[in-house]
Amino acid sequence: MELRTLGRSGVRISRLGLGTMTWGRDTDEHEAADQLRSFLDAGGNFIDTAAIYGDGDAERVLGGFLGVMINRDDVVIATKAGIAIRNGERKIDNSRTSLLADLDRSLTRLGVDYVDLWQIHRWDDHTPLEETLSAMDFAVQSGKARHVGVSNFGGWQLARSVTLQNPIFGKSPIISTQNEYSLLNRNSEREVLPACNAMNIGFLAWSPLARGVLTGKYRNGTPSDSRGASPHFSSFIEPYLNNSAQRIVDAVMVAADGLGLSPLEVALSWVRDAAHVTSSIVGARTGAQLRGILQSENFVLPAPVREALDDASATKV
Repeated sequence: MELRTLGRSGVRISRLGLGTMTWGRDTDEHEAADQLRSFLDAGGNFIDTAAIYGDGDAERVLGGFLGVMINRDDVVIATKAGIAIRNGERKIDNSRTSLLADLDRSLTRLGVDYVDLWQIHRWDDHTPLEETLSAMDFAVQSGKARHVGVSNFGGWQLARSVTLQNPIFGKSPIISTQNEYSLLNRNSEREVLPACNAMNIGFLAWSPLARGVLTGKYRNGTPSDSRGASPHFSSFIEPYLNNSAQRIVDAVMVAADGLGLSPLEVALSWVRDAAHVTSSIVGARTGAQLRGILQSENFVLPAPVREALDDASATKV
């Protein structure tokens, strides 16, 4: 698998990243091990998780594989902090105290001394940005994180954060941002991707298959074994189950049929090779599903097909 440089760092990560959002909940340890084995065999090295995934279970499962299935130094591990479930409610808290507590708990669950990339999961309107960034500096200076990044920040939020973290002033530079990006969600093209290009920031695309909708599995309803049928993921899928999204899915289906490929391969290839995208993070419930996703590595979209899909999805920009 091709390795790409992550922003203005020396980190080299695979152009497909392994997402772990379902690990420990919908994906048990056996299936997670199968996924990891397939991903590593395909040449992948970038694994993305978060403190909130499965209330920490995703990190615990991943930590159980380190030193057993793979050496710690052979993979690039990224995790995120700043979101928690408190009293049954989802809460964003980017205070220094909360973030550093999240980091310590992540390291314990993973069973490691450091993570390669520590990311602030979402923007917090109620915490001064300078306080949040001070936690990033401490994480790097203490050796608990090698690099830092952000996730789900808007264009101005990213630019402001990167500017304040200028290494000229002894700050730990932000090297990446992780945002949703797919044929059904091209919002990052407005400001985030141009900002990444201008400031040499790595871009990590999450949900490049639009939460699974671009595979075509929801065209005739919600399969009983899909995320859309899961009580904790149904609201995550629902925004893309509309007529506008369906027209784009149909265009992907037509392109896939003409190329003799699966819709998944077409949709993922479109994101993977888009301008300024460093890595596309893919997740699956089973090892078999992930192996299907990894088949996209053998294919590059012809330029006319890419242009046709650009046009078909332009209304979403």
